[in-house]
Amino acid sequence: MVIKSVLKTLTSAVGVSGDEFSASEKAAQILREYADDVSIDAFGNVTGYVKSGRQNAKTLLLDAHIDQVGLIVTFIDEKGFVGVGKCGSPDLRTLLAQSVVIHGKKDVLGVVSTLPPHVSKDKSAPEIGDIFIDVGLSKEKAEEIISQGDRVTVNSDFRELSETQISAPAVDDRSGVCAVLLALEMLKGKKLAYDIAVCFSCREETGESGAKMSGFRLKPDEALVVDVSFGKTPDSTAKDTAEIGSGVMIGFSASLDKGMSNKLCKLAESAEIPYTREIMPSSTGTNADALGVSGKGVKCCTLSLPIKYMHTAVETVDMRDIEAAARLICEYAKEC
Repeated sequence: MVIKSVLKTLTSAVGVSGDEFSASEKAAQILREYADDVSIDAFGNVTGYVKSGRQNAKTLLLDAHIDQVGLIVTFIDEKGFVGVGKCGSPDLRTLLAQSVVIHGKKDVLGVVSTLPPHVSKDKSAPEIGDIFIDVGLSKEKAEEIISQGDRVTVNSDFRELSETQISAPAVDDRSGVCAVLLALEMLKGKKLAYDIAVCFSCREETGESGAKMSGFRLKPDEALVVDVSFGKTPDSTAKDTAEIGSGVMIGFSASLDKGMSNKLCKLAESAEIPYTREIMPSSTGTNADALGVSGKGVKCCTLSLPIKYMHTAVETVDMRDIEAAARLICEYAKEC
């Protein structure tokens, strides 16, 4: 698998929380190369299976969420300006004067309106109710192609910053999806210690409801949740971040299974896979929180990819970290 190519395909698909089907279709198409019984449910969750051939094998769920943060159209005012609300928690500080796409009856380009600094006294980040999109149309013309409930994304591109680092929208969490797909490719022909269930879950950014549904239906015994975490930047604190390119982040938290966390660290050390520990005292803010208390209870651990500029249109990841996560999944899932 060419990680860069797969990641470009995944991040080019639009899939704002609650309307993930375009992204789900892209992911399902790739997953069919590695898994059986691939399907997309009524909500947009993508699932598939890789059987071990072992009798009474436990089920290991590999989860990564397919949705991305964005905006949703709430109204169109009398001048044709489009008001929006949040789907998830996009970084509002980055939205002023951005080029955006409203995904209506057809895609509509717009720009987020803002007062020039010469006449604006307010230097603070905007509130969501203060954000309007200018599409250059009258109210009547706008309403012909734009409806309340249409999703909105920032108009951004896939960029290669260096040989290993890329910047794109929806790296959170299409990079996690990419890591799971790469792991499945690595596991081809290997003897498995588990039956594997795969879920590319919807609606993580708005409350982890996709994982709740899938955990109830798939009934896994254990789960590895692949998501993103905070990459180090000049204005960040060392204890809350990891250098991108430093490997996979293995989670430790009250909501995670410590035995799994410790085992993953030992496997990483044995296989010389670069990793750091990620300490999340109470909960993780990922699908692991929902999966852990699903059904009869599921042992969970998180594998996180450090990214920079989370919840913006220029999220940045290092492909070496995606590979490290995939290798560690492979070490955990295969028969020793």
